[in-house]
Amino acid sequence: MKRIFLIVLDSVGMGGANDAADFGDEGANTLLSCSKSPYFSMPNMRDLGYFNIDGMTLELEGKNDIGEPKCLANSKADSFDGCVARLREASAGKDTTIGHWEMAGVVSPKPLPTYPDGFPEDIINDIKGITCRGVLCNKPYSGTEVINDYGDEHVRTGDLIVYTSADSVLQIAAHEDIVSVDKLYNYCEKVRELLTGEHGVGRVIARPFVGSSGKYLRTTNRHDFSIKPPAETMLDKLMASGYDTLAVGKINDLFAGQGISEYVRTSGNEDGINKTLEMMDREFKGICFVNLVDYDMIYGHRRDRDGYAKALTYFDNRLPKILDKMRDEDILMITADHGCDPDYTGTDHTRECVPLVMYGKSLPSNVNLGTKDSYSYIAETILEYFELK
Repeated sequence: MKRIFLIVLDSVGMGGANDAADFGDEGANTLLSCSKSPYFSMPNMRDLGYFNIDGMTLELEGKNDIGEPKCLANSKADSFDGCVARLREASAGKDTTIGHWEMAGVVSPKPLPTYPDGFPEDIINDIKGITCRGVLCNKPYSGTEVINDYGDEHVRTGDLIVYTSADSVLQIAAHEDIVSVDKLYNYCEKVRELLTGEHGVGRVIARPFVGSSGKYLRTTNRHDFSIKPPAETMLDKLMASGYDTLAVGKINDLFAGQGISEYVRTSGNEDGINKTLEMMDREFKGICFVNLVDYDMIYGHRRDRDGYAKALTYFDNRLPKILDKMRDEDILMITADHGCDPDYTGTDHTRECVPLVMYGKSLPSNVNLGTKDSYSYIAETILEYFELK
């Protein structure tokens, strides 16, 4: 029974984008920055060929956190067990939504709209009318800082904290004691219906938080309301052909449920890996599409190099369990959707190439496929495996 497990390490780019300067990201390289941390150690990914990918650059001087020379765990392998490639992004963007769409076969020639000066007055007035609440902030902001800077006023007035980032997103933050989670979701659903056409942002994101003044914390009740993909994806093709399309993490949100036969949400990387392992124990025919979001959400945007490196090391430590559960016809694919260099300026995503590692008992080993000019190589490979055009 053919199964593919496609795992996206959200934002784990590898630099080298030939158009990085056009996005203001010249020199950005997420994996290179993480490799400078003493907590970076990925020997199991090394064995699959991760560090043999074209253009892979790491800093291997010094020792890791247990005193071993870093190069033992993080250098190129003389031979490796997987098939590897470097993927360039063909779409005009560096956000999560467009990156995942391209993996699924949809290239976006135009970027989704962004709002560096905040949202137009007519949109804000519509949000006020839809929710019967006032609006605070309305500008690009760090998600952790915005609740501390506007949280007290929100608690006092009930006005919603509306903000954005360099990505194509409209985010609404509200304290769970002031606006229930279900009510916030309802607001976001209505705003999602409002934002179409020229204002069709990639995602409307509900950002619940809790706590008291000076100690506000975002909860795991985040929910993304995405715009639907503009064309048929590999998920649609698989589902129409009778295959299962299982989603773990925010995959269902990114495709607005389109082409997804079943999904589970996750509370972070550990939970995402655990739920993936549970999926591996199930009988199904098709694809399990997984997003592990902590690299981006918790470490990349906050420019936390050591935290990012620890999270990569944690995934590598869990990888043997994933490999142990693979059956004869299973294929494992590990990739990323963009970069978020923890050493780069600002707090936003970075335009980078991404690594692709493929492993399966039916696949050849020690194969370097070079550089591919689109993430859609993933969709092409998956459909070919299932004998679909």
